[in-house]
Formats: sequence, structure tokens, C-alpha cells
Amino acid sequence: MSGGAANSADPQPWYAEGLRFECQACGRCCGGGPGYVWLDDDELAAIAQFLGLAADEFRGLYVRRFLGGMSLAEKADFDCILLDGHGRCTAYDVRPLQCRVWPFWPSNLRSRETWQDAARRCPGIGRGPLIALEQVEALRLEMAGE
Repeated sequence: MSGGAANSADPQPWYAEGLRFECQACGRCCGGGPGYVWLDDDELAAIAQFLGLAADEFRGLYVRRFLGGMSLAEKADFDCILLDGHGRCTAYDVRPLQCRVWPFWPSNLRSRETWQDAARRCPGIGRGPLIALEQVEALRLEMAGE
């Protein structure tokens, strides 16, 4: 009997060979349905500064309080308030963690099927450089708050 990953007590995830992703900056992950983009005080301050606003002004214009936290507001069509008319994020360089780690969310990595479902909405999935397992796991854990 030969050794190897198949005999390991800690089996590799379905994406052990890595995943391809390259953001297309299309905004498709930023709208199309109600949702929440959670942000903390540091993220709020960074976005406000990037947009040239005081933190309180930014909070009043772009943030809603929900379940004891802060989320970016949405437009009437449920697109993120930070998307411009061309689907581009006006704060891309300082976007919140939730946005930075897309599509490596635990919910998308649950199975090959959930990843493929995300790929139907995101044209960057399956494109670009191969993201190694270690980096995928680091992003997943960062999103999960671990």
C-alpha cells in the first residue's frame, strides 16, 4: 500500500490544485440583489479619506447600520453605492475586506458546485493566474475571521 494524500487524516479540499481568478473590475459581484458589504471603522475611514470626505460625512451618505454593524448602502437597484455608472468601484483601491477577498468566500468554496455557481455571475473566475491552495486558504480564513 502506498502513502499519500488519500491516506491522510486531513484530506485536501476540492480546490487543492489551486483556483484561477483575475478580477475583471466589472462590478457584477457588487450588485444585482440585496445584500450587505460589512465594514469596520478602519475601512470606513480609509474609504472616506480616499473619496476626500470626513468619516462622519461618508457614514451619513454611504453607510447603513444593521444588526449592530455597518454596511455600505445600496442604490435603488441594489447595486453597491460605490459603483459608478459603468459598474466600476469608485473606492476599488481601498475596498473593504469582504470585497478584497471575493470570490474566496467560505460559501463559494464549500464545493465545486458553489464555485461554479459563483463563476456564472463572475467572469473573473477561471481566468488569470493560478492562485495556490495556501493563498486560497489564507483568503478564505481572512473572510471567515479566523
